[in-house]
Amino acid sequence: MNTPLNFSIEIAKEAGNILMKYYRATGIQANKKADKSAVTEGDLAADEFLRCKIQQAYPQDGLISEEAGTVYPKGKSAVWVIDPLDGTTNFSLGLHHWGVAINRIIDGLPELTALYFPIIDELFTAQRGAGAFLNGERIQVKIPDENQPFSFFSCCTRTIRNYNINLRYKTRVLGTSAYGLSTVARGNAVLAFETTPKIWDFAGSWLLTEEAGGIIRVLDGSTPFPLVPGTDYKTKSYPILAAATPELWTEGQQNIIPKK
Repeated sequence: MNTPLNFSIEIAKEAGNILMKYYRATGIQANKKADKSAVTEGDLAADEFLRCKIQQAYPQDGLISEEAGTVYPKGKSAVWVIDPLDGTTNFSLGLHHWGVAINRIIDGLPELTALYFPIIDELFTAQRGAGAFLNGERIQVKIPDENQPFSFFSCCTRTIRNYNINLRYKTRVLGTSAYGLSTVARGNAVLAFETTPKIWDFAGSWLLTEEAGGIIRVLDGSTPFPLVPGTDYKTKSYPILAAATPELWTEGQQNIIPKK
C-alpha cells in the first residue's frame, strides 16, 4: 500500500539518486542565492522532481519548498514541506553529510517525515504517534552513560560565532541541520543546536526527536507550530535546541548564551 509515508520514502530515495548524479567527491560548483546560502544544479533538479511527484500524487495538498515557493498556502489541511538538498555546502565540497528532507504537515503540525542521506545510506522516518526509525530499526534518545566517558553536542558554525558555549560535551559540526538535530533522536548526541534553520530544515527532525522520546524546542521560547497560512517561511528562522531529556534541555538553554 502506497501510504503517504511510503510515498515519502520512495521519492526521498529517488531524489537522492538524482543528487548522486551531480555529486563528486572532489567537489562541484555552487552558487550563492540572495540570502547568501548555497545552491547547486543538483538542488534545483531534485526540487523539480520532488514538486512534480508530490503534485501528481497529492494534487489536493499544498506544497512549500526551499527552492520554489516558501509561502505556507491558505485553505490546505495537508501541506508538504521539502528541502531537496539539506547540507548544500557539504555536497558542493564533496563531503558526506547531506540529504533530502520530505515532510507532510497536517493542520500546521508535522505528521510524517522521511530524511534520506544517500552517501551514508541512512533513512530516518517518523509518523506522529508511531515512533522514530533509522533504516527500519526503531530509535530513541539516550541519556549520558557514566560508563561512557564521552557524549557529544551537535551544533552549526553560527553557534560558535554567535553564542558563548559552556557545555561539558564534545562539540561536532556536521554541516546539515536535519542530520545534526537527528543525532539526538538516534541516541548519539545528548544535545543538538541549530541557530537559524528554516522550517524545511527542522520539521522532520522536530517530529523525529519527539517520536524518539526527546525534547525539541525553540531556545528563545517562541514556537514555529502550528504553521500559519499566508506566512512566508523564507523570512522565518528559529534557534532550535534538541535534547535527550528535559533536564539536558534546560542545561543547554542555560549554557548556550547569545554573544552581546
